Amino acid sequence: MTLDDATFDVRDIPFSRRGSWLDLSPVIGLHRRVDDIHLVTHQTGMHAVLALVPEVGGERADTVWHAEPARLTWTTAEGGRIDAVFERPSVLRLRGRGLALRIADAASELTPFTGTYLYRDPMDGASVFTSYETGRRYRVTSLSGHAQTVGAERTGGGERHVLLDGDAWEVVVEEYETARPSYRSEAAFDEIVSTVDADFSAYVDAIAPWRGAQAPAATRAAYVLWSATVPPGGFLRRESVFMSKHWMDKVWSWDHCFNALALAALPQVALDQFLTPFDHQDPSGALPDSVTHSEVLYNYVKPPIHGWALARLRERLTDPLSVDVLEDIYDRLVAWTRFWLDARRPEGADLPHYQHGNDSGWDNATMFDADRVVIAPDLAAFLVLQLDELARLAAELGRPDAETWRTEAQRVQRALMSQLHDGQGFFAIAPLSGRRSSTTSLLVNMPIVLGDLLTAADTSRVAAAIRHHLTGWGLATEPLDSPHYESDGYWRGPIWAPSTLLIEDGLRRAGAIALADEISASFRRLCETSGFAENFDAVTGEGLRDRAYTWTASVYLILARDAALRAHATGS
Repeated sequence: MTLDDATFDVRDIPFSRRGSWLDLSPVIGLHRRVDDIHLVTHQTGMHAVLALVPEVGGERADTVWHAEPARLTWTTAEGGRIDAVFERPSVLRLRGRGLALRIADAASELTPFTGTYLYRDPMDGASVFTSYETGRRYRVTSLSGHAQTVGAERTGGGERHVLLDGDAWEVVVEEYETARPSYRSEAAFDEIVSTVDADFSAYVDAIAPWRGAQAPAATRAAYVLWSATVPPGGFLRRESVFMSKHWMDKVWSWDHCFNALALAALPQVALDQFLTPFDHQDPSGALPDSVTHSEVLYNYVKPPIHGWALARLRERLTDPLSVDVLEDIYDRLVAWTRFWLDARRPEGADLPHYQHGNDSGWDNATMFDADRVVIAPDLAAFLVLQLDELARLAAELGRPDAETWRTEAQRVQRALMSQLHDGQGFFAIAPLSGRRSSTTSLLVNMPIVLGDLLTAADTSRVAAAIRHHLTGWGLATEPLDSPHYESDGYWRGPIWAPSTLLIEDGLRRAGAIALADEISASFRRLCETSGFAENFDAVTGEGLRDRAYTWTASVYLILARDAALRAHATGS
């Protein structure tokens, strides 16, 4: 990777743009990658709608892909070329020279309930694919060259495609619902590319003005965020950053906090990321597990890191939040906190519980091996920070509850230290049996997020336990010498972005600066080497699972920004 390089492999990072539900990618489903780039939509789920197949002489052409923020290109050794740009969020423009392009129905069969139907529109002669799976239409309008429609009005099996050929051609594909005025070209192809490139450049300049040789992956990280941003639609009431425009095309109710922090230089954008799950807070105060275009899930929750995130966000915002905004956030955060205190804490108990590993965000961590329902040290620590933040907000806003929150925070922290700590380290317990959990997971060391609320002795013990998880690439979620370690075991070994940032921040606030610096540097080096995967092999550094994960890109940007500011402050 070269300095400030924004080019990327479209097999790893989808080609898209901010505000679009669409992308171009050969990834068409869960861990499913094909040979040709497809037009993929994320309304009503992830659906590969159209295959874009370059051809020479009626045969599939051997092409090389080159992707940059504003343009995706197919080329052949013989000089054939196809370019693509998203003219608008729902409008894809393509042009070719020396290569034909077959735009084909990605499904093999049309039934009364599935598949894609192709017809010629009498209004303007355009070819239109209408998809049962997405409930939307995809209109193909030829702008120049020769266009042939094959399989129009065909049902059942059989080929349905539009073929663009000739020495040179240009075409536009639009996603819409029921009707849309006929397409009219407003700018030349290269002008559109320049406009999109300027839009992305302004974005990366805003969120990473500090980038340089010390953060060579910053521009690519910014692209991962920019391209995964979708507009309000369906259940999403505000502009939101998906975890990915691969199959992880949702907002989960802790992932969004890391994206908000990375986007703090764009205050309204950051605030929207922070508040997206709160738009669906239920009457008990619980946040949904996840939100996407066409579903809101409540089967699990996610950990209450929102007090921690709000405090960090307010430190990073270029403009302070208004009183009205703080009042709104305070009320939402109160309800979320009361959920944990009232709905997840039995009468007379001091500490709340998780009902499953999914509630913690660490779905299959070894802390949940003996029991799924546990009173967990990370949950207690996050709740202490959230209660402290509520106390600060209440005092700032003149609310009468500041002392109540401070007292509750002290109660929870005392219980954490007396009930989930044995003088050597932290552990979880099952509330019904009293059985202790395994203590090998990095998760049991998460109380380091308390920072300077811990004693020096406790900080030293926890830091030593955390160091045992440190590899050359970062913090393994299960230590390499654990009998439960799995190289691709999700939360049973791989390195993850959120655990890295939470622990790095806690160590730094606790005064364990050297270890925090080491963790930050190793994770940044990992991303610069292996990209922005969902998680990483702790030994090899290989990216695992989804390869375009926004919270990974966000944590890289957060750590890189902070490192750049520290270097500037010390003149190094």
